[in-house]
Amino acid sequence: IVQRALPSVEDGLKPVHRRILYTMHNLGLDSGKATMKCARIVGDTMGKLHPHGNIAIYDALVRMAQYFSLRYPLVLGQGNFGSMDGDSAAADRYTEAKLTKIAKELLDDIEKETVKMLPNYDNSLEEPETLPGKLPNLLLNGATGIAVGMATNIPPHNLNELCDAITAYINKPNIEIDELCEIVTGPDFPTGGVIAGSGIKEMYKTGKGRVVIRGKVSTEDKTGKPVIIIKEIPYMVNKADLVKDIARLATEKKLPDVSDLRDESAKGEVRIVIELRKGTDPKYTINKLYKLTNLQSNFDANILALVRNQPKVLTLKNVIEEYVKYRKLIVINRSKFDL
Repeated sequence: IVQRALPSVEDGLKPVHRRILYTMHNLGLDSGKATMKCARIVGDTMGKLHPHGNIAIYDALVRMAQYFSLRYPLVLGQGNFGSMDGDSAAADRYTEAKLTKIAKELLDDIEKETVKMLPNYDNSLEEPETLPGKLPNLLLNGATGIAVGMATNIPPHNLNELCDAITAYINKPNIEIDELCEIVTGPDFPTGGVIAGSGIKEMYKTGKGRVVIRGKVSTEDKTGKPVIIIKEIPYMVNKADLVKDIARLATEKKLPDVSDLRDESAKGEVRIVIELRKGTDPKYTINKLYKLTNLQSNFDANILALVRNQPKVLTLKNVIEEYVKYRKLIVINRSKFDL
């Protein structure tokens, strides 16, 4: 159960994601090739490596393709893969997928005996214990999972910042966490938003901390009527539910200044328009929205991952240390194979 719910520090993946990516790699679904029906990918993953329900496998595949769930999606989906409004994806027989360019970096050099291969569930094939993981994927895309007696909740981060931090650590192994915090300035959520509060530093220093996320709000006043526009919403917040909540609060007179509400979102861009009555101050309504709706939400970070199959709470420096250690091993194995 620990293996199922917690990601490995080496490649930042849980077994189901690792098996899906490895299966797609074996099917030749590289970013330059054509896509393939998801039903075929799910079937191959289930039959060869992951003897569990096909729905569970497909749900994991869908999440890896959603631009609003992963900061850097690992799967390129064609068809309906769900939306920020909580719509579910189309059935696996209608959708197609292949690996993204960035996912290839996780699988690079896997043929060169770089990683330990284990027998699959019926001893007929081999599967990798972890992927070579050129990307620091654990912090890059984050992870969330609940095991028995422990949970993990890791926010996604920016690739440029992480690479700079890893370079800084390699150049100066005894670097302090405070210095790393100046390079990795905070999480980078795919849905945007603004981070408030001082929980970030605590999260990087201890592995646990609360990050407060607010939606990005701007105001306009063209016709004398103030208008509030929400352009970005907090991570993991259902947009349709947020709009419903605002409408409900307006009818209950808890947001007395609201006169009209529209969701003008299109093509992946969020735009929720809230019109106010003439001569009112939008600041009052904005503060009410933060207080009463999910426009402000908390992300309780808990950086827990499997380090050599043992669950551990990690600081920012620990994660980078483990990543560098693992990559050294991969490069050594690759060189031995090439020689």
